Amino acid sequence: MPYGFGYDVRDEYTGANYGHRESSDGYLTEGEYYVPLPDGRVQKVSYYVSGDSGFVAQVSYEGEAAYPAYYPPEQPHPAYLLPTEPYPLPQPTPQYHPPPPPHPPPHPPPLSYA
Repeated sequence: MPYGFGYDVRDEYTGANYGHRESSDGYLTEGEYYVPLPDGRVQKVSYYVSGDSGFVAQVSYEGEAAYPAYYPPEQPHPAYLLPTEPYPLPQPTPQYHPPPPPHPPPHPPPLSYA
């Protein structure tokens, strides 16, 4: 069953730049796609499938790989002021409370008139 499709995405705001095209006559399927890589290059893959040959791909790269120097982020400063004097340590003292009064006994069951 013959078919064909293709799309390209180019968004300057997000930097997205990728695409894909493929066509088939029912026996031979050919296509290509490209995607940007984190190192700044563009990877292009051209492929075909002919009968039972399986997926045959040719991969190429455009551009020069760039690895910018890594600068770790600055450590955030606390939003509060550190104390100038040490805080006084709490001095816990034991506290004993008298036990609660006992509960009254439960009411006797109601008399039944049988």
